[in-house]
Amino acid sequence: MIGKLDLYRIFQIVSQHKSFSKASEELYMTQSAVSQSIAKLEQELGVTLFYRTPKGIILTNEGKVLEEHVKIALKRFELAEDDILNFTEMKTGELRIGVGDTISRYFLLPYLEQFYANYPGINLKILNGTTTEIVSYLKEGEADVGVCHLPVSDKQITVLPKKVIHDVFVCTPNYREKLPKTMTYEELLKQPLIFLEKEANSRVYVESFIEKKGLMLKPVFELGSYDLVLDFAKINLGISCVVREFSTHYLNDGSLVELELELEEEIPSRHVGIIYLKNYPLSKAAQKFVDSISL
Repeated sequence: MIGKLDLYRIFQIVSQHKSFSKASEELYMTQSAVSQSIAKLEQELGVTLFYRTPKGIILTNEGKVLEEHVKIALKRFELAEDDILNFTEMKTGELRIGVGDTISRYFLLPYLEQFYANYPGINLKILNGTTTEIVSYLKEGEADVGVCHLPVSDKQITVLPKKVIHDVFVCTPNYREKLPKTMTYEELLKQPLIFLEKEANSRVYVESFIEKKGLMLKPVFELGSYDLVLDFAKINLGISCVVREFSTHYLNDGSLVELELELEEEIPSRHVGIIYLKNYPLSKAAQKFVDSISL
């Protein structure tokens, strides 16, 4: 087994680049040596790991199975080395966090500030994305943990709810005067609505709730920025769907007001949470970060 470790590492680099030449550059080996190593591994395992085509190389089914296990195994070796080097104190290292702009600004910043103050030697790398993109970052090994809107339903992902949030509808006091004192969902949907774009998990959650009532959501504005959703409401362009807990500044100063709706059923509360891969043990830095965020 020990003799195969280098072969498995070479295999992982080749499968990552899908190219012998690119792998040889990263490994500082000749292309011939890389090719011979793969041939030796194939011979020892008794299977073909790559299809060689004029356009490059492609993993066989056996190669795909091996890649999944080798990736996890090599990651475990890497984590073991990190733990040994930094066991007593986290003096060096990296923590890669997948998170969206809204959660970064309205939830995560104080936790990042405290973590950096406690562990200044840990390099923080922030990967911006939607919930779907953050899940992809984790699966592709680009992020250690994600902080995102829940729910996330994926058997490969561990989900830790951390903060309860509520989806509400807001507008300016002046705009509110033009509306009935209370409205049903049917009446609300006739108003000019301002939402995040369709890919946003917040939008998906609210839209799914509305569709279960047999209604269809047709926003006038679909925006890529949460701050713009607030700003559009502030200039009387319509009614915005926002997270109450992320809009407290405008609600408290009276710039925006929350609408009262005649509700048979309120939009259920949901959570902001931490997510990470079940198959990968968290690094010490990632575990410290997860533990630092309390409910």
